[in-house]
Amino acid sequence: MITLKKIGLVFDPIQHSSRPDWMKSFAQAPNAVLEEDYLRVYFCTRGDPDKHNMYVSRLAYVDFNPDTLEVVELSKRPCLELGDIGTFDEFGTYPVSVLKHDNSYYAAYGGWTRCESVPFNISMGMSQSSNQGRSFNKFGRGPVLAPNIDDPFVITSPKLRFYKNTYVMTYTAGHKWIKDEHGVPEIIYKLRIAFSNDLRNWTRTGKNIIPDVLGDNEAQACGDIFFKDDIFHLFFCYRKGLDFRTDPNNSYRIGYASSKDLLTWERKDELLSGFNVSSSGWDSEMIAYPNLIKIKNRVLMFYGGNGNGKTGFGYSEVTGL
Repeated sequence: MITLKKIGLVFDPIQHSSRPDWMKSFAQAPNAVLEEDYLRVYFCTRGDPDKHNMYVSRLAYVDFNPDTLEVVELSKRPCLELGDIGTFDEFGTYPVSVLKHDNSYYAAYGGWTRCESVPFNISMGMSQSSNQGRSFNKFGRGPVLAPNIDDPFVITSPKLRFYKNTYVMTYTAGHKWIKDEHGVPEIIYKLRIAFSNDLRNWTRTGKNIIPDVLGDNEAQACGDIFFKDDIFHLFFCYRKGLDFRTDPNNSYRIGYASSKDLLTWERKDELLSGFNVSSSGWDSEMIAYPNLIKIKNRVLMFYGGNGNGKTGFGYSEVTGL
C-alpha cells in the first residue's frame, strides 16, 4: 500500500500582498525542481480577466526553504512570454513541466488558442532557460507537439523526465468533445507518452497508456513518472466528463499505475485508497495535478486543490513506493 500523508496547503498567491498584478489568483499544476539551497516550485497563475472576461495563464515560481518549506522568494515577472498574435500560445501557457538535466533547464508547456465551436485548442511548446530557470526562451514560434491524425484534438498537460539517455514525456491527448445539458462543450482527454533524443522531435506511441475506470468519458491528466527500484510509478489525476466544476463528486482525484518498460502500464488506483479530498478547506472538492520529488530521504507529492488550483497547492509525504 502506498501512503500519502497530507501535510497541508503550502502556497496560495492571495496570501502574498506583494504579488504582482499578473499573479492575482490561482497556483495551478505545481512542478518542483530541487536546487542546492532552495526548492523551486513552478506553477501557472492568472491576473484579472481580459476584456472578453476570459483569463490568461502565465508561468511563475515560488522558492522555498527545502527543509521547512517556508517561502523564500516569489518570481517578479512571468517566466515565459505569451505568443504573438495568431500563434499557438497567444492566450496562455498552461500547464508547464520544468526539467533540470545536465545543469540545463527545459520547460514543456501547453499553448492556448481560442476557438469558435469549442472554447480552445492546445498544442505543446518547448523552451530552455539561460538563467537557471528564472525565465525561458522558446524553441520557436510553433509547437513541438500538435494535433495530428492520431491525436486530433488538444495536446496538453506535459510531464518531462529523462531516463536511460532519452527524454520521456507523458501528455494529455484530446479524445473527443462532448456537450453538457446546456450545449456547452467539454473536452475528454487521455494520457499518452512520447520519446525524444533532442526535445524537438518526438516519437508518439499513438495509444492511451492506462484504461478508464469511469467509462469512455473519463478525463485523465498530468501523468507524473517517479522511478524507484526498477519500477516506473505513474501518479495522475482523473475526473468525470461533465459537471466536474460544480459537483465535487465528479471532480479530479489522484490515480496510480506502474510499469517496468514505460510502454505497458497496470492501473492500481486502489493502492491510494486512503488519499482523497478533505472534509473541508482548500482541497475539499478536488485533488489534481500531482508532482513528485525526492528531497533527501523524503518523497513529496505536490498537488493542486479546489477550482483547479484557485485555492493554491499543497503537498503530501509519500511512503511505500
